[in-house]
Amino acid sequence: MTDKGVLTAGIIGAVIAALCCFTPVLVILLGVVGLSALIGYLDYVLLPALAFFVLLTIYALWRRQQRNQTS
Repeated sequence: MTDKGVLTAGIIGAVIAALCCFTPVLVILLGVVGLSALIGYLDYVLLPALAFFVLLTIYALWRRQQRNQTS
């Protein structure tokens, strides 16, 4: 995957995970669909996903900076 693709995936993933963590978007969606029993387990998935995508974004920015310094 290219640097731009990794950076794009990291930013989009972090934004989606942040929206689901800090706003009730996913809670409302699961309630409408009838899967509200899963709401208690969201923290086990969303917080690590947010951390992963933030780290992926940082890694892509670091790679881009390293590549620009060597060029």
